[in-house]
Amino acid sequence: MKSNIVIFTIVAVYFVIVGALYTGWNLITHSRLEWAGTVALFGCAGLAAFIAVYLWLVQRKLGGTMIEDLPESDVDDGNPEIGEFSPWSWWPMFFAFAGSLFVLGLCIGFQFWLTYLSIPLVIIAAVGWVYEYYRGHFAR
Repeated sequence: MKSNIVIFTIVAVYFVIVGALYTGWNLITHSRLEWAGTVALFGCAGLAAFIAVYLWLVQRKLGGTMIEDLPESDVDDGNPEIGEFSPWSWWPMFFAFAGSLFVLGLCIGFQFWLTYLSIPLVIIAAVGWVYEYYRGHFAR
């Protein structure tokens, strides 16, 4: 976790420096502020700083060094429980397909007919993915 905090802090500082150079360059060259790039670069810096601060607060709350930060630790020393996954499930792929159709309808010339036709697919995929353990062979 400590290495992640350092990486995100470096990324945040990098985006602040690049954003300042970009803003200065636009002010010198064009004598005006270019809002899209300036906001995007400083926004990326803010988001990286948010992640770094969040990870720092989590590390402080956990108290001390985690097992992953010790140089003499192995992969097996960490907590093996990382969640429950369904490798046989087709719902994530169906949800990605439906979501991509929805966004494609919005992006390409505002083809709202494609967006409207994909809304039921998105709903079906979301409900199917949430309730996949309530039916059939894998019901609990």
